[in-house]
Amino acid sequence: MKKKAVKKPRPKIKRTKTKHVPVMLKEVLKYLQPKSGKIFVDATLGMGGHSKELAKKVGKGKLISLDQDELTLRETQQNFNGTRESVIFVCDNFRNIGQVLRNLEYDKVDGILFDLGISSWQLEHHDRGFSFMEEGPLDMRMSRDGSLKAEDIVNSYSQKDISLILKKYGEEKNASRISRAIVRERDKRPILTTTQLADVIKATTYGYRKIHPATQTFQALRIAVNHELEALTMALSQAVDHLKPGGRVAVISFHSLEDRIVKETFKRFALKCICPPDFPHCVCGETAILDVVTKKPVIATKTEIKTNPRARSAKLRVAEKLQ
Repeated sequence: MKKKAVKKPRPKIKRTKTKHVPVMLKEVLKYLQPKSGKIFVDATLGMGGHSKELAKKVGKGKLISLDQDELTLRETQQNFNGTRESVIFVCDNFRNIGQVLRNLEYDKVDGILFDLGISSWQLEHHDRGFSFMEEGPLDMRMSRDGSLKAEDIVNSYSQKDISLILKKYGEEKNASRISRAIVRERDKRPILTTTQLADVIKATTYGYRKIHPATQTFQALRIAVNHELEALTMALSQAVDHLKPGGRVAVISFHSLEDRIVKETFKRFALKCICPPDFPHCVCGETAILDVVTKKPVIATKTEIKTNPRARSAKLRVAEKLQ
């Protein structure tokens, strides 16, 4: 009688947490020019890389650090030491930056930083549903207070609406094909996990090289779930209103949709006249509110990209308040 083969347990794979490296830190400090006694805002705290350095620079001043993700905020606060007394942590969406500052009685500040996108900490926690590298629920909410989840869009939106989201927020060329595949799959069974969705998308492609075919779809869903572009538009206008004359706002974006909003917002506030171009002279009386410091977006150096691949797609734009 043959002995039953004993299945050996699979060895546990040790996963190393990605070391958080703030993108373009030197450039951020160079352009924002934080100094002791000044008041600054980090509108996207994340893992605190930028905030820690800004806090050191403001010294006896104040740094107001926001993050809408309560879990990220809690984690970062625990690892924040040394300069913590100069930092005010606030759990809120940066779309409410004006109200946050009014509540804290800081009507005008010297500088504001937005480091957009998603943090490595959020990607590593698969129960948040941001990554398709390992199985997790199709959630993608930055804040657990949000009612809309990615699974709601995938399983209940029409094929047309899903396709529009993928085109608008992910700039996905195969949006129609992917949305059809999603609807076909959900008719058989609900799509509830990240890997399940990634497999559906992967099946619509005929091979790929560097970028996984689900990348743009996941980006689009995340943006739609969190209303990220609408929040950015609202936040930038409020940020300009709450800057002191000479104060600066710096924005690091990671894809063209965000960068376009930043570029157009800065351009609008930098206009000296809004009269029609065929008018012989200005009658609107408008004056520029911002001076665009970076005429072209600043990109990361080759050295930084080599050590921090996340910086590859980053673009930094900076503007200064004139009045």
